[in-house]
Amino acid sequence: MLRVGLSGGIGSGKSTVAGRLAEHGAVVIDADRLAREVVAPGSEGLREIEEAFGPGVLDADGALDRAALAAKVFSDDEARLTLNGITHPKIAARTAELVAAAPEDAVVVHDVPLLVENGLAPMYHLVLIVHAEVGQRVERLVGRGLDERDARSRIAKQAGDEQRRQVADVWLDNSGTPDRVLAEVDGLWADRLVPYEANVRLRRYASGPPKVVPYDPTWPEQAARVGRRIELAGGGRRVEHIGSTSIPGLAAKDVLDFQLGVRSLDEADGIAEALTQAGFPSLGAGEDSVKYGAPEDWRKRLHAGADPKRRVNLHVRVEGGPAWEWALRFRDWLRADGQARGEYEALKLELSRRHAGDVDGFAYGESKELWMTAAVARMAAFYRDGQTS
Repeated sequence: MLRVGLSGGIGSGKSTVAGRLAEHGAVVIDADRLAREVVAPGSEGLREIEEAFGPGVLDADGALDRAALAAKVFSDDEARLTLNGITHPKIAARTAELVAAAPEDAVVVHDVPLLVENGLAPMYHLVLIVHAEVGQRVERLVGRGLDERDARSRIAKQAGDEQRRQVADVWLDNSGTPDRVLAEVDGLWADRLVPYEANVRLRRYASGPPKVVPYDPTWPEQAARVGRRIELAGGGRRVEHIGSTSIPGLAAKDVLDFQLGVRSLDEADGIAEALTQAGFPSLGAGEDSVKYGAPEDWRKRLHAGADPKRRVNLHVRVEGGPAWEWALRFRDWLRADGQARGEYEALKLELSRRHAGDVDGFAYGESKELWMTAAVARMAAFYRDGQTS
């Protein structure tokens, strides 16, 4: 099962995207619809709201008078917390029921207006953000019956574009005609969502040849998003973005490398299933090339990303151990030493050409070891002389 978060500002056209995904076969869970369902006439939620806020929040037919309730909670933080305490657990429980009822091979799309504001992005395998320019959103909202002032006020109270971009794995621009965004959704479904779901369900990781590309300035932003997912799945353990994509300006394979810190490899095994379910299937035990010390101190557990459009390598290492410290020191050395960084980039480009047909990248990685071994003494001298970044 693939969990997809769908969000966007009011008037951006989320319903257009959600509808198209449903046509393709996605299980769409609409948070707004559930919010209405849990306070429908006769529901436990409505009874609790009446008890908390009085009969004045009901209309003549006994249904929730949303305007009356809004008047009570709009400027009263305590009242709003009370309301959220009634509705949020019920919405979460109903959401969990619908997810549990979905087929094993489902792409579950959770349409959540306040996904960004509530910090929910790391819970999903992928986050889709639907965007439209403010002027167009206002026009759409006015067309639905809101006055322009109200429309602009509602937009201003929500997260801005910069906040949404920080969590967006996919940015769907719906400023144009609907056929354009629908075509994007069609391609997204076929090229990413369907294969991603299959990889998660079958515990497969995405792979590809070791092609080195110019530095991508969006790598840190992408790494921040993926790192938050790893941190959540890893129970809050420390996550570090390492490897070539963590070094500004360095050409690299378009693969994000991370290390996740554990106290022991037994602990690593204990979180392997959670990481797998989060989209980082286990590859089992591994061992880093020993740079110094005892070989057993360089053992680790390996995971890799299942997303076919965002390759990830995840090294689960004992935090503070030699392999953990080496990865950080090597990263920071290359960030600070321009000559070493240039040498390493030239080596990577040459090996990328030499091993262009190496689908899993293992031969490419092994070919770097001679240079990496020589780097041990160079790094020691660099840090000894106090030339840290």
